[in-house]
Formats: sequence, structure tokens, C-alpha cells
Amino acid sequence: MSKMMCSAAIAAVFCVSMWGQATPAPEKKVKDRAEYDLYDSITKEQNPTKRLEFLNTWKEKYAETDYKKERLLFYLTTYVQLSQAAKVIETAKQILEIDPKDFTALYYIALLTVTQNDMSPGALETGEKAAQGMLANLDTTFAKEKKPATTDDATWTKTRNDMEATAHKTLGWIAIQKKQWDVSEQEFRKVLGLNATDAQVAYWLGQSIGGQKKIERTPEAIYFYARAAVYEGPGALPPDFRKQVDDYLNKAYKGYHGSPDGLPEIKNLAKTNAMPPPDFKIKSVKEINEEKEKVQAAADAANPQLAIWKKVKDALVAPDGQSYFDSGVKGAGLPKLRGKLVSQTPAIKPKTLVLAMSDDTTPEITLILSAPMAGKADAGTVLEFEQAVPTTFTQNPFMLTAEIEKEKIEGWPAQAAPAPARKPAASKGGAKKKQ
Repeated sequence: MSKMMCSAAIAAVFCVSMWGQATPAPEKKVKDRAEYDLYDSITKEQNPTKRLEFLNTWKEKYAETDYKKERLLFYLTTYVQLSQAAKVIETAKQILEIDPKDFTALYYIALLTVTQNDMSPGALETGEKAAQGMLANLDTTFAKEKKPATTDDATWTKTRNDMEATAHKTLGWIAIQKKQWDVSEQEFRKVLGLNATDAQVAYWLGQSIGGQKKIERTPEAIYFYARAAVYEGPGALPPDFRKQVDDYLNKAYKGYHGSPDGLPEIKNLAKTNAMPPPDFKIKSVKEINEEKEKVQAAADAANPQLAIWKKVKDALVAPDGQSYFDSGVKGAGLPKLRGKLVSQTPAIKPKTLVLAMSDDTTPEITLILSAPMAGKADAGTVLEFEQAVPTTFTQNPFMLTAEIEKEKIEGWPAQAAPAPARKPAASKGGAKKKQ
């Protein structure tokens, strides 16, 4: 309630709706000098408690008066200053019985419907009618000719916008209570169009979009939660609540995206922009996985042998890898595969080859040859082999050992033929005959 009294917008409304009406109209008359003195004292009294005493005296001595509405308006603003919300609403209803279009009464009912968090059906209905009444009377209330001479055009326009935003905010909040998510979304978007600094509305807008349960719209909801969590200017949420929203945001983002990657950038964007850009996008876990699958499918098509090996290895390193090896891999001939030579034993004419399969250097398979290879090969030599028969394996560090006929290995470099043996040189005089 204290914030209400500090609002320049409300003060402007008072000028139009209350103080202007409180001036005795020509056709109205006080009953006597005492009533006039009471009225005059009320208009001059700045202390709301003392003013309330004067009002009660006026009501007791002059239950019937030509200024019943004016008196109720004085009561209303006095209860506002005293932060007596229930009395404000009660008095506003009495004013609307006299004048259904009184903007001050409509405003306070609409405002307090939200701030008092009254979700009873009667309160929601009353608040909805008040907010709709505000919107219906905006143009009349803020007509150019009604602008006080002491108020400039910019302030008058801002006041009108603030009042319109309040009405839409109330309608959006009421729609949330009724779980009319599409309606609340529309209303809250209108509020942010009029007042981009209302972080509470940004939070409710996130709820409204999320409440529609359309997974493809989750990025929008996340953006508005981010806005509510990081905005720090006028209209920001209280620090404790911002922390709660931020905690929820972090969990929701990770649940949708799969990791916190990219969230800091979104927070920075939301800090200075109430609405997301038209091309705003957050990739879901499903979309990310689909993209990975497409990339993997292309890689598998380009290197089918590597794809086969990865499937075999993934199955072997799984928790039931030993069972998979014993039942389906051990003793069975592997399909044609390709790897890069890491080491050979012995260094020349090796009978054991260790190959990297998934990359260029990580040992993953050991081939035990039936006969030694000729000569040697350099590390990194690409070899293809088939019908290797696995005999053992370890999960950590991973190593599959298999036996293979050396003829089943392709890519071993041809060895240079040995240099021909040199004949001994003949003597110049030739061999001497025996004597």
C-alpha cells in the first residue's frame, strides 16, 4: 500500500477522479455552516488519522448529505494512506454503487485484487469487472481536456499507460487463477508493451507460456524466467524471490537443453531486453541428439568400419560387457576392420601388432599373428584385417586381444628385396698353376 501512495500515476488520477469531484458542484449544498467547516477541515488535514476522525464526525452528524460520493472518496484515499486494504475495497464498492464509472474506485479494486492475493470467486469477479471498467473508461478519464494545467503532456500520457498496464495486469493475474493460460499470456504481453520494467509480469508470462504445455514454446518461457531473475532496475523482484526464480531457471534450462551451456548469454540478453528477439532459439536435448545422430550417420557412412568397431567397443565397455564378450564375441571372427599401427613385437618380423581403432594413437586391439610379418612397418600405418578371432579383453584399460592369420592383414608395406651377395674379386695375374 505504501508504494501506491508514492506513485505519480495515482496522484494524477486523484486530481482527475477525486479532488476535482470533491469541489462542491453548484447544485449541491451543505446543510449548514458546521457541515461546511467539517468539509473544509477534511480538505486541509494532512494527517490521515486525524482526517479519519473528521470524516467519522461528518458521517455521524450528517448521515445524509449532498456530498456522499465526495465523502466516500475522502474515506478511500485516507484508508489508502493508512494501509487498510479491506477498507479501501469496501469503500470503493460503495463509490461504484453511486458512480459505476468512477476511475479511482475501479483502480483500487483492480490493484488490490492482485496485491491482496484474494483468489475467492467473488473477489476475482469483482476485480475482473473493475479492470474491464478501467479499460472502458481510459479514453474518457484521460481525455486531453481533462488534463490538469499543472501536469505536462508526457506525465499525462505515462499516467494513462500505467493505468492501462494495471488493468491488463489484473486481468492476466485473474486468468492465471482460472488457468486460462492463453488469456493471461495475452494480457501480460500487453503489460510489458506498456511497462517493460515489470519483472513480476515477466515471471507470470513465463508461467503462462509454460502452463500451455507446448514443448516447442519452452524457450520463450525460459527467456521470461531469465528476465525476472536478472533484471535489477525499477520494478525488479525482491532479491530473495529473484534467487528462487534463478534456481528454477537453472534447473529448467538444463532439463530442456541438457547442460548450462548458453544460459549466461541468455541472462545477459534478458537483463536489458524485456522481450526475446524474433529469432530467439534454444536447442532442446532432443534436437541436439538428433543433430548428433545426423553427424554420426554421415560419419558412419563415410567410415563404416569405424562404425562397426564403435558398436563392438561400446557393448564391451558397458556394465554387462563381459557377458556380451563371452556369449557373442569370444571365438567369433570379427568383420573387416581398419586401424592404425601403434606398436609391433618384435620390432622386426613382428608376431604381435597393437592397433588404434577409434583415433590415431590409443591402443585398443592386439593382434596375435599365426606367423611373423615380413620386415617392419612404421607407427601410424593403416592396416585392414578380417576374421580376427577374439580370445580375451579387459575393460579398463580397454584392450581386445585376437588371433589372426597374417594373410588376413592388408596394408603391410612391401619390404625391399635384400641386396645380392657380392662375388670375391679375381686376382690380376690369375691363379698360379701347381708345380
